[in-house]
Amino acid sequence: LDRIIMGTFSVQSFLYDFFKVVINAGYLWFPAITAYFAWKFWMYYIRLRYVSKINWVLLEIKLPRELPKSPQVMEIILSAMHQTASIVAINKYWEGKLRTWYSLEIVSKEGSTHFYFYVQKSYRSVVEAQIYAHYPQVEIHEAADYTKEFIGEDTEASKKEWAIHAAEYILTKDDAYPIKTYIDYKLDKLETEEEMKNDPLASLIELMGTMKEGENLWYQILIRKTTTKWENAGKKIVDKIMKRDAAATKARADKIDFGSMILSPGERMIVEAIERNVSKLGFDVCIRFIYIAKPDKFNYPVTNSIKGSMQQFNFLNLNGFSRNNSTSYVDYFFKKTREGWKKKRMFDAYINRSAFYKPHKRKTIVLNTEELATIYHFPGSVVRTPSLSRIESKKGEPPAGLPI
Repeated sequence: LDRIIMGTFSVQSFLYDFFKVVINAGYLWFPAITAYFAWKFWMYYIRLRYVSKINWVLLEIKLPRELPKSPQVMEIILSAMHQTASIVAINKYWEGKLRTWYSLEIVSKEGSTHFYFYVQKSYRSVVEAQIYAHYPQVEIHEAADYTKEFIGEDTEASKKEWAIHAAEYILTKDDAYPIKTYIDYKLDKLETEEEMKNDPLASLIELMGTMKEGENLWYQILIRKTTTKWENAGKKIVDKIMKRDAAATKARADKIDFGSMILSPGERMIVEAIERNVSKLGFDVCIRFIYIAKPDKFNYPVTNSIKGSMQQFNFLNLNGFSRNNSTSYVDYFFKKTREGWKKKRMFDAYINRSAFYKPHKRKTIVLNTEELATIYHFPGSVVRTPSLSRIESKKGEPPAGLPI
């Protein structure tokens, strides 16, 4: 007993001495911690101020009845959107300037499907010029933000009026592994008859066409130029597959390295796919869905159908999409309350087109232009969903004065 008592006093004495030293050294660590949090607060404030001053515009793209174009055309447009102005230090840390981002959206309003680009007004002419240059038959109009129809002054009443399912998607493997793209679906072969083409986006468009009165389905892809050195990550994966890591190289220093000759056909295909994938321009990407309906119209199987439509892009031995953040999965305590909070946060993130910065910062993935053009492009006449409204072929030239 005496040993236990003495041991207790020893621990108490140690803790007392420890905290005494920490408190006495406060003049060292307190200013550093204060400066750290002050810097974090400053960056959050100036970024929020910068974002609040950005003027946005929602552009609706109306498609013609015949659109014999490959998704490769959308890849060219996205490559042009990758070229954004560089940010100098004073603009970044004093004005809070951020990398330009865009939102690519497909929306079903009670079964009527629409294509949108959500862009900063200062980039509107650039985006319009690129679209008109490659799709001269389309019509582009400034549209009212469809999300505003679901935002009432009384947010509590608004939440009760609509039932919401929200989900976000990430990749199942490292970004360097590619998904199944339009090239794998042979959509880059213009000589192929339109009736013989299989567009992976058709499943999603068809699903949107099934929306009934009181149902709405929103699909959003937020993109910005990536600064991630994903080509280096791809090289490391390739080196690992080809057994060229440092240890193996040292062990075989005096031997001939036959490289790809020792790979199986499956490994060789993976290596080639990764090298091709990281050779193209990359974007930071956030993919999300919102299914919003009247409570008596809410159709739960739609949530699984969304997941099924994303599996069209999955390669079993390469990469694919998986549901990461969803309102369908809220466990443990106060489930209903926490589910309501989650729905509100994800809905707010969608309507604010926010994913890269606080308060709606999300885990993002990197996709290249080919992958992006696969999951968002203007479908040809192979997609014959009646709900996909199309216009007669546009006559005449694009509007004068647009910069090329």
